[in-house]
Amino acid sequence: MAISLDDLPIRDDLRGQSPYGAPQKKVPVALNVNENTHPIPEDVARDIVESLAAAVLDVNRYPDREFTPLREALARYIGHGVQADQIWAANGSNEVIQQILQAFGGPGRSVLGFPPTYSMHSIITRGTGTEWLEGRRDAGFDISPDTVRAEIERTDPDIVFLCAPNNPTGTPLELDTIEAAYEASRGIVLVDEAYFEFMPADRPSAVTLLDGRPRLLVSRTMSKAFAFAGARVGYLAADPAVIDALRLVRLPYHLSSLTQAAAVAALRHADEMLAMVDDIKAQRDRIVHELTELGYKPWPTWSNFVLFGGVDDPHAVFEALLARGIIVRDLSIPGHLRVSAGTEAETTAFLNALRDIRLGA
Repeated sequence: MAISLDDLPIRDDLRGQSPYGAPQKKVPVALNVNENTHPIPEDVARDIVESLAAAVLDVNRYPDREFTPLREALARYIGHGVQADQIWAANGSNEVIQQILQAFGGPGRSVLGFPPTYSMHSIITRGTGTEWLEGRRDAGFDISPDTVRAEIERTDPDIVFLCAPNNPTGTPLELDTIEAAYEASRGIVLVDEAYFEFMPADRPSAVTLLDGRPRLLVSRTMSKAFAFAGARVGYLAADPAVIDALRLVRLPYHLSSLTQAAAVAALRHADEMLAMVDDIKAQRDRIVHELTELGYKPWPTWSNFVLFGGVDDPHAVFEALLARGIIVRDLSIPGHLRVSAGTEAETTAFLNALRDIRLGA
């Protein structure tokens, strides 16, 4: 006899919750989950494959539990004086976040987030039995120092989550807001910089604030700028004591030898990999410009995607694009859709289809 989820003895606080739900559809133009749609350059792919082949020869042994070469490579990539003992890595930044919550959250503790924001923040929070608290944003999806201070004082959270830039809005987050959050908070402040590489080149990272702030954590991912979404590599920069705390909750040998080898190889080609970012930013800015010309209202974005308003019926437009082989993201924000910046050809296909829909063609 078939049973449903409700028939199982799952935790009470998980009843009624929904898993991460981005649609998985095979379409010619997939612009819905903020992937880097550019293929990895051939010479980089060859180096990665050769590194994987070498790693396979020792795959009968457990991997380096401390993933030392990867931590050293990530420290060099981040710069700003960050050392290897300040680096942590896991299977995507989501696992990094989960480990942070396992170490610093849990039953009886709370996380303050600022919706609309990355949906996995609340899902992982609840999955670890931590209470999810919602703070308000200012107009235009911004968070000012005064606002973040007031929301922390109102909720008194154990952990504060900030996205810089924010997902799904692309909104910038200034360093003075992060500083204010740290000063007002008694606990951990996590800054999620998944889209850092798509920010203007002259804008500083939250990593520059780490010195003297042992409760400040900055997470990033190789999924976006490095076109490594399928490899699942996320990482964190923080005080060495925070890294010690994460060792208490990580599973043994949590990063496979193959993952470590692939990531180190990709980081050897950081300059070449990041050259793709300039093209993605150009397509993003093109989307903003042409959506404005079409009468939509795109929000300012420092990411690899564009949230745009002025959509009379988001579900109908989503379905009309899907019928043309293009998938974007309906986030249930009234009057809005979100589109990832793709290659020039993918971006052209999206804009042409949206123009036809707008004109009723």
